[in-house]
Amino acid sequence: MSESQPLPLIERPRRLRRTAALRGIARETHLSAANLIAPLFVKDIDTPEPIASMPGQQRLPIDGLVDEARTLFSRGIPGIALFPAIDDAKKTPDASGALAPDGLYPRAIRAVKEAVPALLVITDTALDPYSSDGHDGLVADGQILNDETITLMQEIAVLHADCGADMIAPSDMMDGRVGAIREALDTMGHTDTAILSYTAKYASAYYGPFRDALDSAPRKRTGIPADKKTYQMDPANSDEALRELRLDLEEGADLVMVKPALPYLDVIHRVRQASDVPVAAYHVSGEYAMLHAAAQNGWLDLQATALEALVGIRRAGADAILTYFAKDAAQWLRESGAGA
Repeated sequence: MSESQPLPLIERPRRLRRTAALRGIARETHLSAANLIAPLFVKDIDTPEPIASMPGQQRLPIDGLVDEARTLFSRGIPGIALFPAIDDAKKTPDASGALAPDGLYPRAIRAVKEAVPALLVITDTALDPYSSDGHDGLVADGQILNDETITLMQEIAVLHADCGADMIAPSDMMDGRVGAIREALDTMGHTDTAILSYTAKYASAYYGPFRDALDSAPRKRTGIPADKKTYQMDPANSDEALRELRLDLEEGADLVMVKPALPYLDVIHRVRQASDVPVAAYHVSGEYAMLHAAAQNGWLDLQATALEALVGIRRAGADAILTYFAKDAAQWLRESGAGA
């Protein structure tokens, strides 16, 4: 048999895949700890409570929250998104607990900012943690009240800013809330407090573990919607996300976000192309739980698939990623040298 001759190929893309160094030079998308935001849960308890549907995640007491914030900051993670788990006994139809100056959320914000001043603290104004109905807005006559909810959220945003929150991230999807919150913050002297809008938040089935963590699912009661489809977006729509983006930018959003991430990479890409402010994506609890479940069954390598998912979200156009993998991913990237 005669010796084979190389094919006369001028372009051989595999040349740039031959070694790790060559692959690094040719890499188009980079992921580092600086791209990651860690969602954290805080609760009025003495010891951490594991969240069964989210392996490795916990509801933390305030002192534990502060310790976790220090660890995250030491790993190069720039910020946390903080969510309060409120006891049922303190939930009411008017969600008035959200305005308590010495409530769990304000105390947690102040504690983190005092302990780690340079760490970004991002807070939410949605009412579901405080609402006995489990909805992001006030409920009356079977309807989610848009304008009345926004008035309450203006007060909540100012309270959070007074406590030291760096960024207000309204996740409720009420119409006009970004402009109203911007006006309230500016009126009260918080002109430097940024707004991260949940611009395209879909009525997704991937939120289940998060709602377990906060016990914040809509309550099934006669005359009250059992889901959030009247205000969160239809998963079938992507043009609508650009309409929401236009409105949020006109109202003064400093950053915009798509939630969830992996099933909506096309939406992240479209928002990134149309936006002149940074774009975030929320790698949500269901996405996190699925990877853990598969890894626990030996079907997937957790580290490899988690990092691949995060790179995919970055590649789609996200500048920042809210992810429950933040702490582990920062450590994995440091160990590999990829996140240096």
